[in-house]
Amino acid sequence: MASLNFACVLFLCMIAIVPIAQATIICTQVSNNVLPCVTYLRSTGASPPPANCCQGVRNLNGMAKTTPDRQAACNCLKSAANQISGINVNLVANLPKNCGVNIPYKISTSTDCSKVK
Repeated sequence: MASLNFACVLFLCMIAIVPIAQATIICTQVSNNVLPCVTYLRSTGASPPPANCCQGVRNLNGMAKTTPDRQAACNCLKSAANQISGINVNLVANLPKNCGVNIPYKISTSTDCSKVK
Protein backbone atom coordinates (compact mmCIF):
# COMPACT_ATOMS: atom_id res chain seq x y z
CA MET A 1 0.00 0.00 0.00
CA ALA A 2 2.85 2.38 0.80
CA SER A 3 4.40 1.80 -2.63
CA LEU A 4 1.06 2.58 -4.30
CA ASN A 5 0.80 5.84 -2.32
CA PHE A 6 4.37 6.71 -3.26
CA ALA A 7 3.64 6.00 -6.93
CA CYS A 8 0.55 8.24 -6.82
CA VAL A 9 2.47 11.07 -5.18
CA LEU A 10 5.31 10.70 -7.69
CA PHE A 11 2.83 10.77 -10.58
CA LEU A 12 1.14 13.91 -9.24
CA CYS A 13 4.52 15.60 -8.81
CA MET A 14 5.45 14.75 -12.39
CA ILE A 15 2.21 16.25 -13.67
CA ALA A 16 2.71 19.38 -11.60
CA ILE A 17 6.17 20.11 -13.02
CA VAL A 18 5.37 19.47 -16.69
CA PRO A 19 5.01 22.87 -18.32
CA ILE A 20 1.69 23.50 -20.00
CA ALA A 21 2.07 24.80 -23.54
CA GLN A 22 0.72 28.33 -23.65
CA ALA A 23 1.27 31.10 -26.09
CA THR A 24 3.60 33.86 -25.03
CA ILE A 25 2.85 36.08 -28.02
CA ILE A 26 0.19 38.71 -27.53
CA CYS A 27 -1.60 40.72 -30.20
CA THR A 28 0.08 43.96 -29.15
CA GLN A 29 3.44 42.45 -30.10
CA VAL A 30 2.05 41.25 -33.42
CA SER A 31 0.51 44.66 -34.16
CA ASN A 32 3.70 46.52 -33.27
CA ASN A 33 5.72 44.32 -35.61
CA VAL A 34 3.39 44.57 -38.61
CA LEU A 35 2.36 48.22 -38.17
CA PRO A 36 5.10 49.40 -40.59
CA CYS A 37 3.45 47.18 -43.24
CA VAL A 38 0.02 48.84 -43.29
CA THR A 39 0.79 51.44 -45.96
CA TYR A 40 2.35 48.77 -48.17
CA LEU A 41 -0.61 46.43 -47.63
CA ARG A 42 -2.98 49.19 -48.79
CA SER A 43 -0.95 49.76 -51.95
CA THR A 44 -0.93 48.01 -55.31
CA GLY A 45 2.29 46.22 -54.44
CA ALA A 46 4.20 47.83 -57.30
CA SER A 47 7.22 48.19 -55.03
CA PRO A 48 8.62 45.73 -52.48
CA PRO A 49 7.63 45.96 -48.82
CA PRO A 50 9.63 48.53 -46.83
CA ALA A 51 12.65 47.30 -44.90
CA ASN A 52 11.10 48.09 -41.51
CA CYS A 53 8.01 46.09 -42.48
CA CYS A 54 10.10 43.04 -43.40
CA GLN A 55 12.12 43.42 -40.22
CA GLY A 56 8.87 43.29 -38.26
CA VAL A 57 7.79 40.15 -40.16
CA ARG A 58 11.16 38.54 -39.37
CA ASN A 59 10.90 39.56 -35.71
CA LEU A 60 7.42 38.10 -35.45
CA ASN A 61 8.48 34.88 -37.12
CA GLY A 62 11.41 34.60 -34.72
CA MET A 63 9.12 35.04 -31.73
CA ALA A 64 6.71 32.32 -32.88
CA LYS A 65 8.77 29.24 -32.04
CA THR A 66 6.08 26.99 -30.58
CA THR A 67 2.75 25.78 -31.94
CA PRO A 68 0.77 27.86 -29.40
CA ASP A 69 2.80 30.95 -30.34
CA ARG A 70 2.26 30.37 -34.06
CA GLN A 71 -1.47 29.86 -33.46
CA ALA A 72 -1.65 33.03 -31.36
CA ALA A 73 0.24 35.02 -34.01
CA CYS A 74 -2.06 33.60 -36.69
CA ASN A 75 -5.16 34.64 -34.76
CA CYS A 76 -3.76 38.12 -34.16
CA LEU A 77 -2.86 38.55 -37.83
CA LYS A 78 -6.26 37.27 -38.88
CA SER A 79 -7.98 39.71 -36.54
CA ALA A 80 -5.82 42.60 -37.73
CA ALA A 81 -6.56 41.76 -41.37
CA ASN A 82 -10.28 42.01 -40.58
CA GLN A 83 -9.90 45.38 -38.86
CA ILE A 84 -7.68 47.26 -41.30
CA SER A 85 -9.70 48.84 -44.07
CA GLY A 86 -8.49 48.98 -47.63
CA ILE A 87 -5.85 46.28 -47.46
CA ASN A 88 -4.93 44.22 -50.49
CA VAL A 89 -5.60 40.61 -49.46
CA ASN A 90 -3.11 39.29 -52.01
CA LEU A 91 -0.36 41.45 -50.56
CA VAL A 92 -1.28 40.26 -47.07
CA ALA A 93 -1.11 36.60 -48.11
CA ASN A 94 2.23 37.11 -49.87
CA LEU A 95 3.84 39.41 -47.31
CA PRO A 96 6.01 36.74 -45.67
CA LYS A 97 7.25 35.49 -49.06
CA ASN A 98 7.86 39.06 -50.27
CA CYS A 99 9.95 39.63 -47.15
CA GLY A 100 11.89 36.37 -47.61
CA VAL A 101 10.25 34.70 -44.60
CA ASN A 102 8.73 31.23 -44.62
CA ILE A 103 5.76 30.70 -42.31
CA PRO A 104 3.73 27.48 -42.06
CA TYR A 105 0.35 29.03 -42.88
CA LYS A 106 -1.34 31.52 -45.18
CA ILE A 107 -2.23 34.90 -43.70
CA SER A 108 -5.89 35.17 -44.53
CA THR A 109 -9.18 35.88 -42.80
CA SER A 110 -10.20 32.34 -43.72
CA THR A 111 -7.19 30.57 -42.18
CA ASP A 112 -8.10 28.05 -39.45
CA CYS A 113 -5.42 29.01 -36.93
CA SER A 114 -6.21 26.00 -34.73
CA LYS A 115 -4.65 23.82 -37.47
CA VAL A 116 -1.38 25.76 -37.56
CA LYS A 117 1.47 23.61 -36.23
